[in-house]
Formats: sequence, structure tokens, C-alpha cells
Amino acid sequence: MNSPAPTPETKGGFVTEAALKRLKKRHAAEARFKFYGQLAIGIAVVALVTLLVSIFGQASSAFQRNVLVFDLTLDAADITPDGTRDPDAIARNVSGFNLLLQDQLRGEFLTDDADATETRELFGLFTRLAVLPVAKKTAKHVETVGTQQKFTVALADDIDLFLKGGITERKSIDLGAFSTARGSIGDGLDVSLTGGSDTGAMTSAINQFQEQSLDDSSPTTLIGIGKTWYTLQGFSNDELALSYLAGERAAPTAPEDITALVLAQAEANRTVSDRQIAWTMLLKSDGRIKKQFNTTLFTNADSTYPELAGTAAAIAGSLLTMLVTALLAIPVGIFAAVYLEEFATKNRMTDLIEVNINNLAAVPSIVFGLLGAAVFINFFGMPRSVPLVGGLVLGLLVLPTVIIASRAALKSVPPSIRTAALGVGASKTQSVFHHVLPLAAPGILTGSIIGMARALGETAPLLLIGMVAFVAEVPDGPTDESTVLPVLIYKWSTGAERAWEPQTAAAIIVLLVFLVLMNLIAIVLRRRFERRW
Repeated sequence: MNSPAPTPETKGGFVTEAALKRLKKRHAAEARFKFYGQLAIGIAVVALVTLLVSIFGQASSAFQRNVLVFDLTLDAADITPDGTRDPDAIARNVSGFNLLLQDQLRGEFLTDDADATETRELFGLFTRLAVLPVAKKTAKHVETVGTQQKFTVALADDIDLFLKGGITERKSIDLGAFSTARGSIGDGLDVSLTGGSDTGAMTSAINQFQEQSLDDSSPTTLIGIGKTWYTLQGFSNDELALSYLAGERAAPTAPEDITALVLAQAEANRTVSDRQIAWTMLLKSDGRIKKQFNTTLFTNADSTYPELAGTAAAIAGSLLTMLVTALLAIPVGIFAAVYLEEFATKNRMTDLIEVNINNLAAVPSIVFGLLGAAVFINFFGMPRSVPLVGGLVLGLLVLPTVIIASRAALKSVPPSIRTAALGVGASKTQSVFHHVLPLAAPGILTGSIIGMARALGETAPLLLIGMVAFVAEVPDGPTDESTVLPVLIYKWSTGAERAWEPQTAAAIIVLLVFLVLMNLIAIVLRRRFERRW
């Protein structure tokens, strides 16, 4: 008797055509899921890299600044007009030091018949408060009054921005040398270029900038010969018609190299005049303008001048605010979590409290700002713009986060720990505080630090309690008027001057450094004390 032929159903479920199709479909779904995940990660990485490149690219110029180096004779008549040589009076006498520097530049670049516009442009190379460090340094060393000292002052933000390549697009072109110069400084010069010199590159640059001009204004061309700068009035293949702009008031003598500086924007469309550019180029060629690391970004408080503004007051204000926040949120949050998780009776009231804590974590931060303004400032009469109020508001903001993180850490401790502690005679309180809480500490600390990191980056609630005020001094305590880094970033970003852009990006980097450090601390604590069950 022969055995019956096997049918497809007897081969098993995985070898049928339908099963193979289902298996293939499932593998395709898994492949698509992996692709979607990799695509999401790729988008996130690209967005993060783009953000960091953009911020660091803008901030790079803020970490360096151009300063004017000069030798200054500290005339006692200007520095100590009352003759007392009091250090405090010298430190406050900014006008006297400002006058000394102005007189030095006036004697070097201006004639006796210089008009007010020309004088104002020259004094605009630096701001009045730029000499404040010079005054403070002299006040510390009163014995230097009457002697000549070397000082540095920060250039005005527009001059600094021009030296960093901003303000206007430009091209510097070597025109070779000239053979003859006719005319005079006062009436204008006609300069003949030597054989082999070519104005083709200059013509090309002028035509390029003219085509790019949005208002049909003509580019400006400045000509530098030796220690004198001229404005180009017209030119042919080997002839230049020049008018005096700045520098030595003497006709050039051949042979002398000629440099053309073609500026894309006309003078009327720039914040830096032609004369200021010429004076800047002369100072730079003499080696009196130097680029150095911008330490004022970390040592100075806020200022109305971008070149003098720093983050020191905001950093101190952020640290004081975080101290108050930590003192409120961490202990209150931990004890609330311990009570809810270990001691509270499970009933409707407990459930209602838990639900509301979870909901508070999702409330917009600006609502806490309104709460702080209404309760702490209007009801209790506490001062505005102080870290104490800011810390209390941020403490309430991160309190739900600390409670939720602490409860999750407590839940992660195995029940056997509690049972074993109770089994050897420990009380409920002893089992919690001697065994459960130490084991949950890494998770609690991690959640607390992440909550603090969120508070450090908050802006909206602090705006409502007045921490956007201009603060020119570093606070000494939580009751001193202060601001914080996120608010300073917001304030600088709304500045009209272009120099605030790199300053804002630099302040963002400072804030990011603090956030990264706090997250690193959280990671280290978690790995150091983490227990695996």
C-alpha cells in the first residue's frame, strides 16, 4: 500500500507562499522603520550642526577685537585738576583721559582749521568710555601721573567691524607705482602710473560693485600713496585724478607704491566715513591697531557700547538665580516625591495631587512669570530685577520636574530593598532614608540637574519680573539688581547696531557651555552612583 503524496499544508506554516509573503512584508516594514529612524537622526544631526556652525561662525569675530595702542603722557593738569591725586577721583575722571587721547589724535591728523564734522569723525574712532580702563589703571598706579605710559583702548564698534571685514564689501588692489604727480594737495593731484601699471583690476572691481548696487549709487575708491590717502575722482588707463582725504599733507614723490581700496557702498550708505577708513588704514599701517582676544566679553558688565559690553554681570546673575532656584526646588521637590511615593495613602486626593503635578510640568513658563509678578512683587512687595525673585519663580517652574524625576527614581528601587529593611526591624522612615533614598539618589540628582538646566535657559518668566533692565555692575548678592544670560541674549539681539550680532552669538555660546557642563555633571553622577538590579 503506497503512502499518500504530501500536500502543501503538511510542509509547515513557514514554507507556504502566503507565509513567505508575510515574512517578506514584515522584513520590508522593519527596513522602512530603520530607514525612518536613521532619516530622523540624520535630520536632527544636520539641524544641530547647522545651528552650531551658524552660531560659532557669527561669534568668532566677537572673541577678538581691535584696539588702538598709543603712548600717552599723563598730564596732571588734565588727570588731577584739583591736584589731590585721589585714586577715586582719577578713576572717575573719564573726561580728562578722553581729552588727552583726543588731543593726541587731533595733533596727529587734523589741522588747526579742521571743521566740526572732521573733528567729530576723528573722535568717533573710539567711544568716550573706552578710556575707562586707562583711568582705572592710572588710579591704581598714581605714581605714573606725569609720565608717559603705553595704553590700549577699544576701537568703536563700527571701526572694529570694518577691520573684521564688515560694513561694506571691498577689494584692495595693488596699482604698482607712479612716475609723476602734478597739482597740489589743496587743489587736487593728477598722478601718472609707471609703465606696466594697470588699472584693469580696479576697473573690474568698480564695475562689479556698480552692478551689485541696489540704489545705483557708485562705489567709492580710495587711493593710498605712502602715508596719505586720497579719494579717486576719475581715471584713465594710466592717469588718476585724486583729492586729498587724510594723512600727511605733502605731495608724493616718485617712485611710491599706490594701493586702491574699492568700497562697494557709497559713503552715504555706510556708518564709517571715508576719512575714518583712511585714518584707520594709516594707524594700522603704523602698527598702532592690533587684534587681541576680547577679554572684556567675560570681565565687563553690560554696556550701551557693543565694544565695551560683557557677560560678567549676567553670568553672576545667572549663578545667583540658580542658587536660589536650587535651594527652593531641590529639597522641596525631593521631600514631596518621598512623601507621595513612600508615605502618602493612595486615595482620590493623592491621585488629584499627582495629576496636577504632572499638569504643572506642562504649563508654559510665562504663566509662572505672571504668578511671580503678582505674588512676589505686587503682593509681598519684593524688588524687581533681583536674583531672589527670579530664583523663586524658576524654582516654582522646575519644581514639578524635580518631583516627577524623584518619584521615578524612587520607583526604580526594587521593593525587596524595602522588604528586607523592614524585615530586619527598621522602621518605615529608616527603610526609606537609610536604604531607598540613597539608592535613588543618582536618579534624583540627574533629574534635579536637568531641571536646573531648563531653568538656566528660561527667558519669558524673567522678562515679566523686570530682569531685562540694564545692569552695568556685577551683582554681589541675590538682592542686588541683576540680569541673566538668556535675558542678556534677548536684549543684545534686539540691538540696532550690527556689532550686537556677534556679541549675541558669543553670549549664546557662553550659555551653551553652562548647559553642557550641567548635563555632563548629570551624566557623571548617574554613571558614578548608578546601581543595576
